[in-house]
Amino acid sequence: MANLSNLPVSRTSLFDEFFRDMAPGFFVRPLHGDPLPQQIKVDVKENAENFVVHAELPGVAKEDIHVTIEGPVVALSAEVKQRDEQKRDERVLRSERYFGSVSRSFQLPVDIDEARASAKYDAGVLILTLPKKAATQGVRKLQID
Repeated sequence: MANLSNLPVSRTSLFDEFFRDMAPGFFVRPLHGDPLPQQIKVDVKENAENFVVHAELPGVAKEDIHVTIEGPVVALSAEVKQRDEQKRDERVLRSERYFGSVSRSFQLPVDIDEARASAKYDAGVLILTLPKKAATQGVRKLQID
């Protein structure tokens, strides 16, 4: 039989763990306000004609996503709105959904053809297809007067 007298004594129980997790939510943390990610996470891939960007935007409505393109610079911004639903005889004790706005911009190696660019949003992922702008007709040497 093992000698249990030398084992460290744990002063916690299942209920202590439960209340340690729950109590701070009631008294210290606000009911809303878990922070948004610091940056929108993106994957950028390139083929001969396009750049394809996958950006993670979970919990964002399509109408609250904004994309701007200026030359080779792509800017993404999104706003997440907290929507509370309270039913009769019910109150929110804790909500871990976040709200606020987040944005990100990055520069690609070549200019983007804004007129042919497209965006699709599905299951929390924004997919941008960004066609490369056609190269100019070579280098032009200026005559100095």
